[in-house]
Amino acid sequence: MVQTSERLTAGTAVPAHGISFGDALLVWARIAALSFGGPAGQIALMHRVLVEEKRWIGERRFLHALNYCMLLPGPEAQQLATYIGWLMHGVRGGLAAGLLFILPGFLSILGLSFVYVLYGGTALLDGVFLGLKAAVLVIVVQALLRIASRALKGRLQVAVAVAAFLALAVLHLPFPLVIVLAGLFGFLASWLSLPGFDRRATAPIPGAAAPSDEGTALGEAVPAHARPTVGWSLKMAAILGLLWAAPVLASWLVFGPGNVFTAIGLFFSKMAVVTFGGAYAVLAYVAQEAVGHYGWLKPGEMLDGLALAETTPGPLIMVLQFVGFLGAYRQPGAMAPLEAATLGAVLTTWVTFLPCFLFIFLGAPFIERLRGNHSLSAALSAITAAVVGVIANLALWFAVHTLFADVVSWQAGPITLDLPQPASIRPFALMLTAGAAFLVFAMRVSVMPLLGLAALAGILINRLS
Repeated sequence: MVQTSERLTAGTAVPAHGISFGDALLVWARIAALSFGGPAGQIALMHRVLVEEKRWIGERRFLHALNYCMLLPGPEAQQLATYIGWLMHGVRGGLAAGLLFILPGFLSILGLSFVYVLYGGTALLDGVFLGLKAAVLVIVVQALLRIASRALKGRLQVAVAVAAFLALAVLHLPFPLVIVLAGLFGFLASWLSLPGFDRRATAPIPGAAAPSDEGTALGEAVPAHARPTVGWSLKMAAILGLLWAAPVLASWLVFGPGNVFTAIGLFFSKMAVVTFGGAYAVLAYVAQEAVGHYGWLKPGEMLDGLALAETTPGPLIMVLQFVGFLGAYRQPGAMAPLEAATLGAVLTTWVTFLPCFLFIFLGAPFIERLRGNHSLSAALSAITAAVVGVIANLALWFAVHTLFADVVSWQAGPITLDLPQPASIRPFALMLTAGAAFLVFAMRVSVMPLLGLAALAGILINRLS
């Protein structure tokens, strides 16, 4: 008798694990509404709810899924939700879990973006963002130290991080090129058995010593829909690839190649496939392109967007929606600015997150083959090391534009340095940053209280100054 992944109960198809799609929807909605605090907090929340509380998935399978998602570009927490949703209820489960994870943040940032462009410049909002920028700068530095402590395990990996930092901060090489070069270096280092790359540089195979997953809803069995077939993979790649490309192609045909919507679609599609290391790793590059090349943002506004993303549920990469919103708002063409801005936000979100579903639905069935590939692991280890340098560049870029009013570029051959003018230092921003650093590193204050206190302090300082 052939075992199926579903059984019939009261005339309705119910998965063999006994968890209905409706029950899963309620849990995914709950997780989405509480998904504050960046990827670490979001993954911890899913672990608590799905592994410890609901017992839907075991420790070993949860770590297995997380390991795969961390190999991918894009927001690993959202991809993990998509993966587990797919594992439980197939494509509709993955779509539901992934979309619900995005929806609260999308709606929140869209509303806050309207407030930003309509009421920005008021004393109240200026004070809020004065405090939030200082807090976010400290949060980025904290993320840098945490990632560096986990990722840099040897001198060669430290050298990769330093090289990535110099490539971006001094030579201003494109972010995607830095990531590709790091991956190639790791691949070659594996073949040459260089120190730190001669064996799997990431964590041991997840769950190798963990207890059995028996007793959980999913158990140890592989659902029928999780078994890879070439035909299914080609079908999913075609459907999702077409959905990904369709709005970009439509904007090209309707508005032309030089229009802001076409530029948004192409630029953020590129970002979707190179965002290893999450939002912090790519933001400096996005900010530099959005400010210097496209003229979508003013210097410092990326930090405002990141502050909004830190205070709302969902992936931090939702800050890209803010960039698309402002870009279309300032270059609306024949459309009304707010209509163009809304379309820009939707288009940015679409091309940023649709590839996440493609990566999961196409690649998850082949996850076992990826886990044992030592060369791939070494390449990704080098990329992780490079991400440390990328985030260091982000921290420096944010610090310069937060603490100083004037920045000038100095160039000598291929070297370009953005140098702050000491006389233009912002004393209130420096004071708020020092206070935020004290709360984070000395008092161990978490993200949400820190942001609230920083906003209140910014309002107070702005009124007294």
